[in-house]
Amino acid sequence: MKKICLVLCALLAGTLAFAQQRGDVVKQADGYEWPTDPQVLEKLDQWQDLTFGVLMHWGIYSVPGIVESWSICNEDWIRRPKGSVYEDYKKWYWGLSEEFNPVDFNPDQWADVFTRAGMKYMIFTTKHHDGFCMFDSEYDDYGIAHGAFKDNPKKDIAKYVFEAFRKKDFMIGAYFSKPDWHHQGFWNSYYATPNRRPNYNIKTHPEWWQSYVDFTKNQLTELTHGKYGRIDILWLDGGWVTGDAVGLNEVLPGARKVNPGMICVDRVIKGPNENYQTPEQSVPDHQIDHPWESCITLTSSWGWSPNQRFKSPRRVIGTLAEITAKGGCLVLGVGPTPKGLIEDKAIEILDVVGEWLGRCGEAIYSTRITKEYNDGQFWFNASKDGQTIYAVYALKDDETLPETLTWSGNLPKGGKVTILNTGKKVKATVKDGQVSLKLPKGMKQEPVALKFSI
Repeated sequence: MKKICLVLCALLAGTLAFAQQRGDVVKQADGYEWPTDPQVLEKLDQWQDLTFGVLMHWGIYSVPGIVESWSICNEDWIRRPKGSVYEDYKKWYWGLSEEFNPVDFNPDQWADVFTRAGMKYMIFTTKHHDGFCMFDSEYDDYGIAHGAFKDNPKKDIAKYVFEAFRKKDFMIGAYFSKPDWHHQGFWNSYYATPNRRPNYNIKTHPEWWQSYVDFTKNQLTELTHGKYGRIDILWLDGGWVTGDAVGLNEVLPGARKVNPGMICVDRVIKGPNENYQTPEQSVPDHQIDHPWESCITLTSSWGWSPNQRFKSPRRVIGTLAEITAKGGCLVLGVGPTPKGLIEDKAIEILDVVGEWLGRCGEAIYSTRITKEYNDGQFWFNASKDGQTIYAVYALKDDETLPETLTWSGNLPKGGKVTILNTGKKVKATVKDGQVSLKLPKGMKQEPVALKFSI
């Protein structure tokens, strides 16, 4: 079994390169429908001010450190160990529930790490497509509260995660997969499982599908009607199943009575229940003037995997600056370890990002788009009142800061510019539509954030 796990780590990491082939991935945000509920609009405005969040994928897939859920889906792009038998593999995968025992689970550590990183909202995976619940659901015994962790006083994982982040004033988001491949009403064991969709004809077996709709409604109600405290964002994944099909519209009114203005993100399902859009592992190529969020991983996978390559602090900051200049938010995927901690390498990177945001965050938080938003490595945005322009020079990983920064457009009034990194005011030269700014000597090798009026 150890050999199988090692092979999986190598093979399934390769499936990430095929992520953009999946039907639930948004390559470009479009077709947005503005909400009509004033409280939802108010909450969206508050969420846009937060700008930077974290998305935590954590489940039985974390035990061997493989890609979340997808290895049990029988589609051409999936890679499993050579010679493996599909049904045997599924039994092994689902059996990981008896090995998942996060004895070091410490949500306060998570909240501390992500607070220092400058993150302001969180989304926690309560259930991925494999059906393993990271909350103590009364409607399903396949979950963290019924496996190897069942005797732990913190077995209702989601409860303690949400509480830890509320104490740090985060906006709270619950990720929930509409497909549940473990449930007989979705993948019925009478038939083979050819792909990600229900493996039977719903019209032929309406009672099977109704059992699944009832089950899903019950779990969504369980998560959003008070048992787990205030929920600000309901983040629904699995775009090959619409929220309408599993009773979302019946759940939302009650959920919003308990959580006024709760944002619903029925991912890639255009319409009134996709309150903001979510391009995955990518950034749109132009500005977008409605609410959106890029969900991008810190490594190459959503959940924890051993020996991953991490994005550098410069890259995270540069991506955040680009997304902000285009009008979006960044939710960064960070997967806790099988034991329940954020690993040291992730902390090291996030601490650098957070330290930069501690000095330069004015150029990121509570900003909105401005007409001239990009020139080379410069990304521009504006204060909400439009009176102040911010510019971030996205320093590349292999680059040394130039002595002079130069850009076109967004001409500083009187040539006065403040370098947020140091708090120092400097004089820029403005001529023929171009700005030149000589950087003070001894500046830290990091992205540069500027503030000025135009």
